[in-house]
Amino acid sequence: MAKTKQSGQGTPATVALTKAGLPFTTHAYEHDPAAKSYGLEAAEALGLQAAQVFKTLLVEVDGKLAVGVVPVDKQLDLKAVAAALSGKKAAMADPAAAERITGYVVGGISPIGQKRQLPTVVDSTATDHDTVYVSGGRRGLDLGLSPTDLISITTARTAPIAR
Repeated sequence: MAKTKQSGQGTPATVALTKAGLPFTTHAYEHDPAAKSYGLEAAEALGLQAAQVFKTLLVEVDGKLAVGVVPVDKQLDLKAVAAALSGKKAAMADPAAAERITGYVVGGISPIGQKRQLPTVVDSTATDHDTVYVSGGRRGLDLGLSPTDLISITTARTAPIAR
């Protein structure tokens, strides 16, 4: 995979990947504000299989924030993400808190380059692909990278957390 740079697309995620020396590609598309699912919109706009495009969801596990990364055509299994983080109970984080903690807006939250490193779990299906796609840090921008690099840069663990 080659790095591709396009003017005006630098985000904390692309900066973090570049600084780490990890190869990635950028994939911009015209975001439709009326889209019901940001992730499915990205997959369709980019002509990608939904199973290869991952969404970033913030959760509270036993009162502490964490990140779950799952395919856009699946849902996050809250019990599974809690178990993967050795917790008892998980709930979706408040969207305003998610934006404040990550530095990104909902619909553009990247698992990479967040303001504060949070415990992260990537669904184990990510390793079924040579390339996965995650938000690049703004609506209308996805990044393609190897699942190994995604797991490495986010210091994530993998577990079956999607249903």
